[in-house]
Amino acid sequence: MVSNMNEKHFAVFDKEFHTILTSDSTPVKLAGGLRFTEGPAWSDALGCLLFSDIPADTIYRWSEAGGLAAWRCPSSNANGNTIDARGRLVTCEHGSRRVTCTDSDGSIITLSDKHDGKRLNSPNDAVVKSDGTIWFTDPPYGIKKDLVEQDANYVFRLDPGSSEAVPVCGTLQMPNGLCFSPDESLLYVADSSLERHHIRVFEVTAENTLQGGEVFAAIEPGVPDGMRTDTCGRLYSTAGDGVHVFSPGGKLLGKILVPEVTANCEFGGTDRSTLFMTASTSLYCIRLAAEGCR
Repeated sequence: MVSNMNEKHFAVFDKEFHTILTSDSTPVKLAGGLRFTEGPAWSDALGCLLFSDIPADTIYRWSEAGGLAAWRCPSSNANGNTIDARGRLVTCEHGSRRVTCTDSDGSIITLSDKHDGKRLNSPNDAVVKSDGTIWFTDPPYGIKKDLVEQDANYVFRLDPGSSEAVPVCGTLQMPNGLCFSPDESLLYVADSSLERHHIRVFEVTAENTLQGGEVFAAIEPGVPDGMRTDTCGRLYSTAGDGVHVFSPGGKLLGKILVPEVTANCEFGGTDRSTLFMTASTSLYCIRLAAEGCR
């Protein structure tokens, strides 16, 4: 049972929520004074968290030993980040309308910037599957309507060695954050449109296509953005009041309350039990009893 002094940091709707908390689980503000934080990705190779400040055109790094420091500036208005199987940072860049990776020597490699000969909209968030495929969302955030070239706001799959992104879903209004279930049989995708503000769940086929797409959960207040799963299959989705935690069946277990609108989250640390949360102008974290998927 969680101690009373921590209750103001949580909203509990099911007793299972207590199993993800330790006796001293409390959201901690790690850094502030930023402009709009997004895209947290834990790098085992660097031993730090990398995350974006989109309007500041900067990717920052944070570690317990070194605190906060700029890692790349300019960043082409980087948004979502993830780490591939080789430990490289994969980045969705608003400014350049492309998906890149940062090689071991620091060089930036364009992975994809077009589909069917047309420029991508504004790559938003990405996740890497264990087979090396990169899955990313491409809503039109950050560009003018007359610059949109794609005929839908797709979720794309990028196969290893290919620069041609393959559409796997074109039915979402504003596809945003995404993540796999622990066994990668399911893909969760946020639709951050104000009309829908829900999370959809798709079955991943053996051919790496998607089936289904039922509503998994609706987010209120705010809209779903970045999300992650833990090793037990629970889903952690950002929202207007923090991070909402759902059972694998879609039941809202509880909320980790954050005093700013929360855009994305990431499990990190050597044991993968620290949940980092990018929230408006700040970076927060909380130690949990759950272990995040890698």
